Amino acid sequence: MAIEIGQPAPLFSLKDSDKNLVNLADYKGRNVVLLFFPAAFTGTCTKELCQTRDELSFYNDLNATVFGISVDMPFTLAKYKEMNNYNFALLSDFNKEASTAYEAIYDLWIHGLKGVSKRASFVIDREGILRYSEVLEDANAYPNFEALKDILAKLK
Repeated sequence: MAIEIGQPAPLFSLKDSDKNLVNLADYKGRNVVLLFFPAAFTGTCTKELCQTRDELSFYNDLNATVFGISVDMPFTLAKYKEMNNYNFALLSDFNKEASTAYEAIYDLWIHGLKGVSKRASFVIDREGILRYSEVLEDANAYPNFEALKDILAKLK
């Protein structure tokens, strides 16, 4: 079944970089931004997440929780978060369940790597309904943060 705007967002339970279990269902009543990214410590991913870090007050002002999600292990994400002073949770989708549910996963990526998250962004409203979706095929492409922010502002 394809994920569609206006439908309930797929639920997930993932470990964060501190090895705590994060359940999307626990965030009902808040807007949620999901930022899937291919790999920690890579150029475009770092640029994207640093921009998010620097603009986090915008998301907080709109009652939105931001999660960065990749297939990296929690230990890798912990070091990445520490090195870049990220002020939002990074979630490990090591088993590729969330990336698959959100149709944000490469069957085959660079260097023959399989099962890596695509760069993708989603907005889920307070009721758990998907309101915005952008899945990029090119890992070097940059998300449309303005469109994402416009949707969030309308949900306020």
